Amino acid sequence: MKWITRERPKIDRIACPWLIKRFIDPGAEIIYVPFERVLILADELDAIPFDLPGVEYSHYEDRCTFDYFLKKHQIRDEALDRMAAIIRGADTDRLDFAPQAAGLSAIFLGLSRNITNDQELLELGMKVYDGLYTWARHLHDQRHTQSPVEQLLLEVYNKYLKSSEKKAPEWTRELREMIQDQLDTNMSMSLQQASDSLEISPAYLSREFSRYFDNLSFGDYIRKMRIDKAISLMETVSYSLTEIAYLTGFSDQSHFNRIFKKQTGENPSAFRKKLLKGKKDTK
Repeated sequence: MKWITRERPKIDRIACPWLIKRFIDPGAEIIYVPFERVLILADELDAIPFDLPGVEYSHYEDRCTFDYFLKKHQIRDEALDRMAAIIRGADTDRLDFAPQAAGLSAIFLGLSRNITNDQELLELGMKVYDGLYTWARHLHDQRHTQSPVEQLLLEVYNKYLKSSEKKAPEWTRELREMIQDQLDTNMSMSLQQASDSLEISPAYLSREFSRYFDNLSFGDYIRKMRIDKAISLMETVSYSLTEIAYLTGFSDQSHFNRIFKKQTGENPSAFRKKLLKGKKDTK
């Protein structure tokens, strides 16, 4: 069976082929092509697309495509579950999901920089994930520090880290709710309005915002959320692009088109065509 996805894989698009070959389809052929060619060639080659917006095998909720493969094929394996948390954290930049996520991310970012041939990268990546699976299955309880003194120092260090971690302040929860309300009601909200509602200074909010909101500025985060909502509305034909622009808080179609292309690399019309085609092809 042929499986096809976007070129220049790093984490999830190597983890998924590893899972396919080791647990689902040992004779699978993995094909990497430019983003805009994936769905076209999937039809021509009778291949299954994955890790692409709008197709069945892709991210869902807060999970990545590797998670979906496990769910879809009902693969139950504690070692794979451990791997999934690491892969999810590395692939989505949520390095808090697993301590090993940062290491996996660093390894594949480095390998993708050194190896420009996607098939060569996949071949090496298969060995990396073989090693990770062995660790997850047999060695995950082992620690590098073995002596009682080392263990004691490690426990003290970890305890100190936990006690020194800064919890997200209460205003972040309130602000998330305000932003969601703003998106749901198609109302605009400025940094000044948010700071007034939260009773904190605009300068403080501007300075601290990115620490708790995906390393984005206030304006960039709002725009990202609007585009995310627009993409979800595009999954049906119920709304025109003009209506979607209005429903996501943009003042006019041209502004919506400009921000959408900046965020996704494509104009809304082309993106929607691929999205709907992908959904149709997976039915």
